[in-house]
Amino acid sequence: MRKIIVLSMITLDGVIQSPGGPKEDKSDGFKYGGWTEPYGDESYNQVVQEELKPASYLLGRKTFEIWEQYWPHHKDYWPGINEGNKYVLSTTRNQSDWNNTHFITMLADIQQLKESAGPEIQVWGSSELVHLLLSNDMVDELRLKIHPILLGRGKRLFDTAAVPKSYTLAEHIVTSTGVIIARYIRSGEVKTGQVAD
Repeated sequence: MRKIIVLSMITLDGVIQSPGGPKEDKSDGFKYGGWTEPYGDESYNQVVQEELKPASYLLGRKTFEIWEQYWPHHKDYWPGINEGNKYVLSTTRNQSDWNNTHFITMLADIQQLKESAGPEIQVWGSSELVHLLLSNDMVDELRLKIHPILLGRGKRLFDTAAVPKSYTLAEHIVTSTGVIIARYIRSGEVKTGQVAD
């Protein structure tokens, strides 16, 4: 079975909208696009380069449309992105000129993809899709870059519908700019107890 891995640049208050630049996603009047730019350093860049190795990609339609306009023309920065299979969850689109793009419409399609053979399935951005996956207990791993910033508004990685699960911290680093880069692997049910009086 293939792993579904959510990769996200996230603020302390959970915002993931438009991390890469001011034009990326201005929906709902979001004005902080490019908020990750001040936080790059050598450690951060090394992690990103590792994450850009070939994979399959599962995307929501809105994130896909941002990618579709950008990545075919910037393939030198992300080798393999054009060759990688891109699976887009959408009920409003069913075709694209971007090679290796496949449109799917239902959660069952994602489950079938997860049960097929192939590389890991990466989910970038796609907040609504991530909410759907978490509410159906389909996320195997979270790779988060937690930035020391609060934005107050914007699309968020987590909502209130996630199935309760515990995760184990598998790897982490702290960059020179204060970004916590953490890899969490799903480990099981939530355990509770009584804090000592």
